[in-house]
Amino acid sequence: MMKKTISNSIPNPISSTNANHSLLARSMAAVWHPCTQMKRHETLPLVPIERADGIWLTDCNGHRFIDGVSSWWVNLFGHNEPRIKAAISRQMDTLEHVMLAGFTHEPVVALSEQLSELTGLGHAFYGSDGASATEIALKMAAHYWRNLGREGKNRFVYLADSYHGETVGALSVTDVPIFRTAYAPLVRENFAVMSPDPRLAAEGESAADYTARALADLERVLQARANEIAALIVEPLVQGAVGMAIYAPEYLTQARILCDQYQVLLIADEIAVGFGRTGTMFACEQAGIKPDLICLSKGITGGYLPLAVVLCTDAIYQAFYADDSARAFLHSHSYTGNALACAAALATLQIFRDDDVIVQNRSKAAAMNQVFAPLMAHPRIRHWRNRGMIWAFDVIDAPAGFAQKFFQNALNAGVLLRPVGNTVYFMPPYIIDLAQAEMMANAALRALDRSLISD
Repeated sequence: MMKKTISNSIPNPISSTNANHSLLARSMAAVWHPCTQMKRHETLPLVPIERADGIWLTDCNGHRFIDGVSSWWVNLFGHNEPRIKAAISRQMDTLEHVMLAGFTHEPVVALSEQLSELTGLGHAFYGSDGASATEIALKMAAHYWRNLGREGKNRFVYLADSYHGETVGALSVTDVPIFRTAYAPLVRENFAVMSPDPRLAAEGESAADYTARALADLERVLQARANEIAALIVEPLVQGAVGMAIYAPEYLTQARILCDQYQVLLIADEIAVGFGRTGTMFACEQAGIKPDLICLSKGITGGYLPLAVVLCTDAIYQAFYADDSARAFLHSHSYTGNALACAAALATLQIFRDDDVIVQNRSKAAAMNQVFAPLMAHPRIRHWRNRGMIWAFDVIDAPAGFAQKFFQNALNAGVLLRPVGNTVYFMPPYIIDLAQAEMMANAALRALDRSLISD
């Protein structure tokens, strides 16, 4: 087999259409893009991004796009944020990384202390991304019960339509067929219970009555299977991948009570909804609960570097603290507690304090609801919903291929929005101002109208 020849020459900066086409061809030849049917890019070209600043992404031809989804929900304070950049740069002068097995360093200790203060939970265990946080939490929960002599408690309860990642363990508590079906032979079956999504209420059923019905379904499973169940895992307040299903805090409040009653741990997957996205630092605060384990990632570094963390109660940590290595939690990642990523996370938390972000976001979200009013009035929209800095709506009678059409039309209108099925959502960086929000809303309205036109 002939080997490909790799040029050692450095290409000129992309400034022409030919160079642009070259980059796209190289990407198609070399990169397997995530969550993508690659063949589609034969007719819908990749978008080559050259730079980013604030809420703006700029492609190689100078076209600008508002980053309306925070680059998959990670970029909290805009691109090219000087304070986070400076923190990473300072850390590079002293320590970029050291293995965390047998060693420690100031950034990981400081970050763990601050996260403990914010969550009310204890020792922090680090990973690299959201799915790895889910794996850590699931393994930790099952191993906890094993260490207590209850090895049979090693299965999990999850909400219908939930998403917790795409590694094999995470898929066992994920209920989105497009991600799970192909790998079903690899995935252990756990217990799904009704989603608290009020859009699923029966005709004439109130949201409160539907929440009560979902809780009754949860209790039914816990009552029957508590001796097998290690933990309930939930996305607090917002189920993201199913189309931003926003549900009542009361569900979490009662779920916490049921977990205590039936001796089942509660895992809060705050990977997408943590760090201010729902209007409080962590979504669980709105339900007045503390989980047994919390999974954090995405916005933790402001969108700069991959990092994930799981924090747990002291009781869980103490169950592993022993002379016997078999009782230890021997999970690991090579880049666990990476010093550069921890420095970025510390800078991110400092921005929350310095800029009073949670308070500012509340007033900004209220003002943005007014900006969205013309879009909310569109006759093909239903279930308009908002929680903190998340907005979403469903499109009635969306045509085939709506998500892809809307995505392309939104780009043409100057905004990055990536629908989930017939659900359009907005999760912009927190630094967006009202003028930019109006531009985003107007672009979404144009994209919606164009996407509803029959071919």
